[in-house]
Amino acid sequence: MSALSQNPSTEETPPTRILKVAFVLSEVDPLAKVGGLGDVGGALPAALARIPPEQLGGARLDIRLILPFHVPLKEKLKTAKPVVSFQVPTTGRPVKAHVFETILDGLPVYLIDGAPVSKLPDIYGNDPLQMAEKFTFFSLAALHLIKKINWEINVLHAHDWHSALSLYGMETLFQKDPAFRNVLKILSIHNLPFLGEKSSQILQQYLLPPADGEILSEWARLLPLPLGMLVADRIIAVSPTYAQEILTPEFSSGLEEFLRTRSNHITGILNGIDIERWNPASDALIPHLFSSDNLAPRSQNRQSLLEEFGLSRQVGIPLLTFIGRLDYQKGMDLLLKALPRLAQHPWQFILLGAGNPDLEQACRVLEERFPSRVRAVLRYDAQLARRLYAGADMLLMPSRYEPCGLAQMIAMRYGCIPIARATGGLKDTIQDTRLSAGTGFLFKKASSAALSAAMTAALQYFKDQTAWEALQYRCMKQDFSWEKSALEYAKIYLNDKGGTER
Repeated sequence: MSALSQNPSTEETPPTRILKVAFVLSEVDPLAKVGGLGDVGGALPAALARIPPEQLGGARLDIRLILPFHVPLKEKLKTAKPVVSFQVPTTGRPVKAHVFETILDGLPVYLIDGAPVSKLPDIYGNDPLQMAEKFTFFSLAALHLIKKINWEINVLHAHDWHSALSLYGMETLFQKDPAFRNVLKILSIHNLPFLGEKSSQILQQYLLPPADGEILSEWARLLPLPLGMLVADRIIAVSPTYAQEILTPEFSSGLEEFLRTRSNHITGILNGIDIERWNPASDALIPHLFSSDNLAPRSQNRQSLLEEFGLSRQVGIPLLTFIGRLDYQKGMDLLLKALPRLAQHPWQFILLGAGNPDLEQACRVLEERFPSRVRAVLRYDAQLARRLYAGADMLLMPSRYEPCGLAQMIAMRYGCIPIARATGGLKDTIQDTRLSAGTGFLFKKASSAALSAAMTAALQYFKDQTAWEALQYRCMKQDFSWEKSALEYAKIYLNDKGGTER
């Protein structure tokens, strides 16, 4: 599918194909970021826009982003330009939408505001009904916006449940609208278990009908993410392994039978990282710069961390870290049980993160139990995270499931060796050291015993510093740039069925 833009001045010049792609999503770093979705929203559109036309058969991508005008953004983007206002119909009085525009990395970003968006003081919240209305309104307002500005899109790329209803709304409320004829509908799945619970009342209020037929179970026929997956031309999971895992009972959130009916439309494309932003040779937030060709200064970063946190600076004791959300999904409970099992081994541990209150308390208890070894920093701190990547020896990622994961890619870029469960994107990005070209330590079973065994193997490996430095070198040489993944997305935009030349 493509668009033709004629050049009348030279008959010999082939027409340029302009593919118009609307990214509809809830997070875009650095404007709005809670998790990995924000990283993707901030990096993938820019990487797509950088693809040279010669790599796309002469096509050029016109990428624009559509984002809720979250309350925290309004102070940050006071100069955003008003674009258009319109009404979003409901069963009662229509809801007014106001759209503003800003520019990010040279790309237009449309910001949708309205009462359902303004009610929530943050990007998300604790009230499922308020979130359901915010993102239902946002998803449908995105379609009205595209019509109002006469932007004849070729691709609508939605992300997770927050914007999945833009696809379903196109297929139902806008089914006969010529503005959306043959638009390719793409849905990226970053975290399947979040389906958009308690949305049924809100969907009906916004005139969205339940799904027909028996493809979806009755309980899922008014849930945003299943509805988006039902009508999407292509469902893209954020790693190849996760694309397979969501077809199984363990990972499908009760949707395995439905997803198997859509298996021919499911693809896995690995997320990437911004290799310029995450570069230990130029990172201004780490005390000592280093590279794969000059690892020596890295040890000074470890010494700086040990001094900062009052830990012993003995040579030969590995520094372990965990960076992220304290959650059972992240396997934090497994980690808290595994570390005491290894008390006979030399190690030190700095934890950085926040989340589940019970797990936070368990981290405090661990610190009290091992006061000379453990430091628990129970907050989010981006600058400290960088220093940990640059100074710790091993990153622990015992996730029960991990659709993609970015921390392991960043850690490897900084020579911090991952110890992770072989699931989702962790399995796709880490090769176990049992292989000749290993880049980390993997374990299969989600148990503290399996994690302990992997950690023991890593601690043993660390004793041979020559082998450890070779392992660090292999990790730092891995290519996790967005360019490869962006090209895979672009090829789907260009080659998938659907769309017409517009």
